[in-house]
Amino acid sequence: MDDHESVKEEVNPAVMLKNQSAEKGANRGSWTDEEDRKLAEAIEIYGPKRWKTIASKAGLKRCGKSCRLRWMNYLRPNIKRGNISDQEEDLIVRLHKLLGNRWSLIAGRLPGRTDNEIKNYWNSHLSKKVHQKEKQSKGTAEMGCSRIRKKRKAMMNEVKADRTREGNSSSGGAPGDSKLSFDVDDFFDFSNEDPMTLEWISKFTEMDDG
Repeated sequence: MDDHESVKEEVNPAVMLKNQSAEKGANRGSWTDEEDRKLAEAIEIYGPKRWKTIASKAGLKRCGKSCRLRWMNYLRPNIKRGNISDQEEDLIVRLHKLLGNRWSLIAGRLPGRTDNEIKNYWNSHLSKKVHQKEKQSKGTAEMGCSRIRKKRKAMMNEVKADRTREGNSSSGGAPGDSKLSFDVDDFFDFSNEDPMTLEWISKFTEMDDG
């Protein structure tokens, strides 16, 4: 039993695959111009599919995955590099909210862009920009909530003062003639609102101040 278990532990698929590639003499170094030319010619004949076959037909000592990545990220005729537009940025942000870090799916919706370029652009630039914008939006909403609370407090004080004056002036009249039909505290209570859902607050307070 012990011998059998030790044999099982020694069988590692990843190690076996690595050994097989090494035995076949697969090249793992940088691509040369000659290799790029052979790969492009093979793809022109057989199409960008069945990458193990492409590698064999092109006479390349490369695995199928290496050929696919080389073609998709560097050799495609319609590939784009750099100068990501505002429209592309907006699309990347919206797709990332929907798909997360599934870069290949995002790249599939941006013609000419590679998943590697989009991932690098997101990590180095766009994620920081999105985080900063969300932080500013939250701060603006919280500032609007603070202004609403102050206005609410002032209005409550005015209502209470009116109640007191009306109570004093109508002490001989019918009871309940000047009572309000709702709870002012509840009516102006925004404490349970999420600041991010109160985007209308800033506009409301600006209009009111004007």
